[in-house]
Amino acid sequence: MEVVSSEVSVQTGAEKMPAHLAKPASGGPYPALVVVMEAFGLNDQIRRITNKFASEGFVAIAPNLYFRQANNVVGYNDLPGAFRLMGSLKDDQVVADMTAAINYLKTLKEVKPAFGTVGFCMGGRVSFLTACRNSDVKATAPYYGGGMVKSRQPEVKAPIEFVEGLRAPVLAFFGGKDAFIPLAEVDEFRDALRTAGKTAEVVLYPDADHGFMCDDRPSFHPTHSKDAWTKTIAFFKNNLG
Repeated sequence: MEVVSSEVSVQTGAEKMPAHLAKPASGGPYPALVVVMEAFGLNDQIRRITNKFASEGFVAIAPNLYFRQANNVVGYNDLPGAFRLMGSLKDDQVVADMTAAINYLKTLKEVKPAFGTVGFCMGGRVSFLTACRNSDVKATAPYYGGGMVKSRQPEVKAPIEFVEGLRAPVLAFFGGKDAFIPLAEVDEFRDALRTAGKTAEVVLYPDADHGFMCDDRPSFHPTHSKDAWTKTIAFFKNNLG
């Protein structure tokens, strides 16, 4: 499907947040996705995957959640820079910015009122947290989101603590070789969703590492990324129409 993309500005509170928007070149209305960046920022890889979602029949937007910070994109070899940027975010502000992105999508004539969230690395956590705190989200597919059940910061609640607000089915992906997310936490995440009575599927690829979906990272896994993509597209089409 032919895609058109552009850089847009999203009103969030009194501020303007840059975002990458991609949509099918014609037709619609289409269901919409908010694509959440990794800890490294809104880079070309996230723009490409946002365009790829549009080619599958979605209107997709990737907000720059770091827009308040200078030098807000870092390379995949710059973990300290990524941690610095990630540490600048506050959950309440992130949810407000994600809500602003959804509200922006609502204004587009090509969009029907069926919204999903999908994110990678830090974005996996944000996509799930947003689904728990914004009832407009009707499906969420977090990829290797860390800190889902055990917060990495004492003063910050883990997203799972907001699970009662979740109205969306969940399709979550993890890698068995991911040093950032212990397998015990994957199990706890799955068990917590089940205990809360939520519709959820947790997919674990035993030989995949953190970042297995990203073709710009050494951890890229062609086979698992292809399988996860197929599952994700089917999931969103089933739940968003």
